[in-house]
Amino acid sequence: MGTIFDIMKYSIHDGPGIRTTVFFKGCPLNCWWCHNPESQAIGQEIMLWEDRCIGCGDCLKACRNGAIVNRDGVLLTVRENCRMCFECVKVCHSGARVAVGKNVTPEQVMEEVQKDIVFYEESGGGVTFSGGEPLLQPDFLEVLLGKCKEKEIHTAVDTTGFAKSEDLLRTAPKTDLFLYDLKLMDELEHRKYTGVSNEPILKNLSALSRCHGNIIIRIPVIPGVNDGEENLMRTAGFVSGLNGVREIDLLPYHKAGAGKYQRLEMTYALPETEPPDNESVNRMAEKMRISGKKIKIGG
Repeated sequence: MGTIFDIMKYSIHDGPGIRTTVFFKGCPLNCWWCHNPESQAIGQEIMLWEDRCIGCGDCLKACRNGAIVNRDGVLLTVRENCRMCFECVKVCHSGARVAVGKNVTPEQVMEEVQKDIVFYEESGGGVTFSGGEPLLQPDFLEVLLGKCKEKEIHTAVDTTGFAKSEDLLRTAPKTDLFLYDLKLMDELEHRKYTGVSNEPILKNLSALSRCHGNIIIRIPVIPGVNDGEENLMRTAGFVSGLNGVREIDLLPYHKAGAGKYQRLEMTYALPETEPPDNESVNRMAEKMRISGKKIKIGG
């Protein structure tokens, strides 16, 4: 069994062609700009859409743990009392309370994947395993990769690189394409903005590039965080020596996931940050060309 939180059909931003993206739940990083905060916790969660709530009170009656309270007519969640029994979700007819994450078998995932084989064949697409961090569930990931290979379905793994080296490298023979994230080259800055060291990420990328020849580096462009010239030059210099890397994608920051934080009662760390303008991103792309790799804006 594995834990996922979504299967997105007809994706065109997670690898070549039309793809099915399987989002694994759980991530060792806590990036300030994360647009999938529901991916961070390993276990299932409850997301509350307050604008959908009709105030019927059925959730209040169903909760036996005192995790839902009525404050001035507003039904709020007391997170520390919640036992994730999901009784409130079951009785919420308006869809205000939604379970995020579900336990599935490889066969259940493949059943959804195989529905779109005709689109993969016509577009040169396939399946992308993303997250969260898919390598937090290495056995589940490896089984899925193997099943895709049996069906001759193109596979991509979108990873932070923060994983056990042995887990990363044992998936390499079954993975057609790695989408590998690089955020910051400075170790202290990386810890500040993601919560973890970048040392294992850089080490794993070097090791992977020695045995795999189809890696795309993905850099989220976060204004004021990693768009400075020093970080760009250090990144370009590091990547230039990696034979397995064939392309660098610059992914401009956006706020598409900001609303999810409120629904999960989390705090969004970059409320004042605005997306970079085209001129700035184009300037970054020009600087990154010293890496000797193909540079692309967007995924």
